[in-house]
Amino acid sequence: MDYSSYLSLLRDKLGNAIEKSEVEENILTLVVKPQSVVQCIQYLKEDEQMQFSFLTDLCGIHFPDAVNEELGVVYHLHNLRKNIRIRVKTFVSKQNPQLASITSLFEAANWMERETYDFYGIVFEGHPNLIRILNVEYLDFFPLRKEIPLEDPTREDKDNRYFGR
Repeated sequence: MDYSSYLSLLRDKLGNAIEKSEVEENILTLVVKPQSVVQCIQYLKEDEQMQFSFLTDLCGIHFPDAVNEELGVVYHLHNLRKNIRIRVKTFVSKQNPQLASITSLFEAANWMERETYDFYGIVFEGHPNLIRILNVEYLDFFPLRKEIPLEDPTREDKDNRYFGR
């Protein structure tokens, strides 16, 4: 699949908002500045030449070693008429994990943004009901961040000899 025409239109419309572009697994992947993500997704959805009218998925990611870009959101969009997919990524700092909500563009983003908030702590400004959706409301951490140890270091009932250590 040749994505050059889509990329050219996107660069004309968004300019420097696109930080990086590449084709991964036959899907055009864009890395967009966080302040431009709503504009990018709106253009992909509403432009006559783009027609990415279906939000397939929205999820969070955590890269603890990426300074000032530790948390990210990945948006998967689908052009149903041409059966083409596109992936949009954006990154924010852990100290200021805020992005604009896209619920005004896609109602399906409502629960996806809530889940991303619930597990990663990314705050979607303008979301109509940004509360935890799967975890208990009094949980004081975000369980999918890579800050939580995988094992309890205080366990005494586990013999490491049986686990290849």
